[in-house]
Amino acid sequence: MNLSHGLHRFHVGDRLSEMAIFNGTIYLAGQVPNDATQDIRGQTTQVLAMVDKLLTEAGTDRAHILMCQIYLADMADFAGMNDIWDDWVAPGDAPPRATVQAKLAKPEWKIEVVVTACIV
Repeated sequence: MNLSHGLHRFHVGDRLSEMAIFNGTIYLAGQVPNDATQDIRGQTTQVLAMVDKLLTEAGTDRAHILMCQIYLADMADFAGMNDIWDDWVAPGDAPPRATVQAKLAKPEWKIEVVVTACIV
């Protein structure tokens, strides 16, 4: 399947798709942790692993992230999240990023990450 042209949706549910690709640009839904009992480092690790998995499925990787939006339930977790992010982000390819505090859909979630990337 040529993913560089046209609209393709992946993991489509009743409410949302986990990923859409249009004309070589990849749009991920907000990625949240599966195991919300973990601290911010554990939740961030889970979420970034899901981002990696979806980007791989689309035929690209984290070095091709165009923009990242990070939502934290508590800005007190900013440093812990950054510890994991700094080890994960592709050296020399840190994308534009915004990090804000937000009330997330489930109170046990500490982080949600939205990524836009490209296929090259």
